[in-house]
Formats: sequence, structure tokens, C-alpha cells
Amino acid sequence: MTTTLITGANKGLGHETARRLIAAGHTVYVGARNIERGTAAAAELGARFVQLDVTDDASVAAAVATLEAGGGLDVLVNNAGIEVRSPGGDIIDAAELTADVMREVFETNVFGLVRVTHAFLPLLERSAAPVVVNVSSSLASLARAGKGYPGVAYPASKTAVNMLTVQFAKAFPRMRINAVEPGYTATDLNRHEGTQTVEQGAEIIVRMAQPGPEAPTGGYFDAAGPLPW
Repeated sequence: MTTTLITGANKGLGHETARRLIAAGHTVYVGARNIERGTAAAAELGARFVQLDVTDDASVAAAVATLEAGGGLDVLVNNAGIEVRSPGGDIIDAAELTADVMREVFETNVFGLVRVTHAFLPLLERSAAPVVVNVSSSLASLARAGKGYPGVAYPASKTAVNMLTVQFAKAFPRMRINAVEPGYTATDLNRHEGTQTVEQGAEIIVRMAQPGPEAPTGGYFDAAGPLPW
């Protein structure tokens, strides 16, 4: 039985990914900061709940202990992420960007991913087929930068996620570690402005959470294939 942890899984892409992986036979832990919402989501899905705030060392350590007691971990999906907007809901562009906004976004999207990945590495290394899926964005692509979305903090955080993916994959060649772009999916993160459903967006996450032994590692993919860095 494959055991999978998904961060930020009480709603949106994380919730749909959990649903699909449970259907595929995984034992799924729904990681969520809010105990009430996370417990409700896990009950609805037929998953296990673990309280997990990716910005808090103690919370992450407690989650590691819970999964270790439950038998370990095979697949980690780093899905939790935020985008910060102005009080009026506007995207914060370069002219309005502050260090505080940058710090807030990086605390979850980058430092949180590192915190969780580092903490769960011992469990993943014990797995026969360890997998890490980092949810990135096409906005992270330097080759595609300069068009459309005017925000700075969110794309920069996902570009950092891509580099982390490459470096972790080099350091742990036995693991399948990849970054994925779900597409512009309607979720709370973008005020449901996205043009895809969560079912469509979760496709590449679910695919990369179930790779074969010859699957790529250290890559950056959407549902159609590799993306330019």
C-alpha cells in the first residue's frame, strides 16, 4: 500500500488529488492547518487527517511523528501555497511590491516546502519507491516571463520551487522528484478566476504522484509534457 501525504489538501487541487489517489489505492493523509476543515475533508474523502502548518516547525515535526507511527511515507505532494493580493483584491505588481509581501509568500511557498521536505526525508528514504511532487506554476518559467500576469512574489516563489526540485532530485537520485504546473485552475488561491476545473488541474499532479521506476526526475511538467525553465 502506498502512503501519500498532501499538504494543503482540505480544498481545491489538494482535495481533488487526494480523491484521485485514494481511488487509485493510496492511503492518503490530508495535511491542513485548520483542524476542523481538515478533519471534515478527510472524513468526506475516506482519508486520514494530519494537522500540518508548513510555516511551523513544531507542526511539521508532529506530522512526521504521526506518519512514522502510521507506517511511513512513500509520496509527498507539496501542494500548499498562497498568493498575496492587495486589500482590494488586486495583484501586487512590481511598483507596489514590498519585502513584507515577498516574505509572506516565500514563507509558505518556498520555506514551507523546504521545511516539510527536509523533515520527511528520513521517512521517504525508507520507502521502496519514494516520490516528491512539487506544485509549481507556468508563471515560474523564465523562458515565458514578461507576458500577462504582473505579479512578482508568486512567480518568483515558484521559480525558487523549480530550482529546489532540480537540486533535491540531484541529491536524491533514487527518488522521483518533479515540479508540476496544474494550469490556470479555479481555486481559492486565484479567487476562482481560473479557467480550468480542479479535475483538470489535478491531472498532472496525480500522474506524477504515481511514476514508474523509469519515470523522469528533476523535471518541470504540465499535462502536455515538459515545460521550458
